[in-house]
Amino acid sequence: MQRCIQLAKCGAMGAPPNPMVGAVIVHEGKIIGEGYHRRCGGPHAEVNAIRSVRDESLLKDSTIYVSLEPCSHYGKTPPCADLIIEKQIPRVAVGCLDPFSKVNGQGIRKLRDAGIEVEVGVLEKECMELNRRFFTFHQLHRPFVTLKWAQSEDGFMDAERDESEESVQFSTTFTRTLVHQLRAVHQAIMVGTRTVLMDNPTLTTRLWEGPDPLRVTIDRHRVLPESVHLKDGKVPTVIYDTGNLREILGDLYKRGIQSLMVEGGGRLLQHFIDEGLWDEARVEIAPFALSRGVPAPKIMEENLKTELSVDGRKILNYSREM
Repeated sequence: MQRCIQLAKCGAMGAPPNPMVGAVIVHEGKIIGEGYHRRCGGPHAEVNAIRSVRDESLLKDSTIYVSLEPCSHYGKTPPCADLIIEKQIPRVAVGCLDPFSKVNGQGIRKLRDAGIEVEVGVLEKECMELNRRFFTFHQLHRPFVTLKWAQSEDGFMDAERDESEESVQFSTTFTRTLVHQLRAVHQAIMVGTRTVLMDNPTLTTRLWEGPDPLRVTIDRHRVLPESVHLKDGKVPTVIYDTGNLREILGDLYKRGIQSLMVEGGGRLLQHFIDEGLWDEARVEIAPFALSRGVPAPKIMEENLKTELSVDGRKILNYSREM
């Protein structure tokens, strides 16, 4: 199952909005086939694993390990449970159940009804963690929310300035590239009205290969001019006239957005934290002080999971329990 999880991560860019899934086929203690879900609309992990087996006669005495419950319905591809039954694979080990309403236990039931031995819950916590975005979307009916900001070592995320002045640069070229990498694995990215007015961001993945996320902002008082980049028509953009985060997340859920990255500013980020509407946070700390300016958001240190040193910056990663 650890190998399934390792394989599944290879689909991080192509699988969404489908979950990342890995599958491994074992015969007499040896791996004879493996695969993962490469892209949405393409063959699932189980299909790719079965296709990779050179001698199909071995399948009748093998075990297939899969990180997520095999599907039981017709979507863009036929049901994987049917294929497992057709190939007469006698044993299936499943990491965790699929929360999607059209599956959610039905794949397991179909396999067992066909006389197949099914074990569920192998490395369950790790398999659920693998697809936290997918689980959050289907169970909480909102996108998975990642907060991101950069700040000085004394807790400020910008100097006191007006629109004509440049913002403080906390990131290096390398850490800025890592931010664009993070953007590329989110379906939407959000900033507040003040950030649009002060920085006029493009919110693209220009420093990393990958799709540009849906751009999202708030303009309750209709103050954003037509000249801002978010209105240039180059990337799909949604501008809300409400500051109600639950309404916004609910609408993004209806649009099928599974993951949202929030880049600021400070007031918007703190709003997400205070409302408990966040799942992960990435904070970059530059090695200098500002003494005064725009305060960075306050987040509970008990949620700190890792602290890294990258290119002279501290990168703090926070996470809430599922």
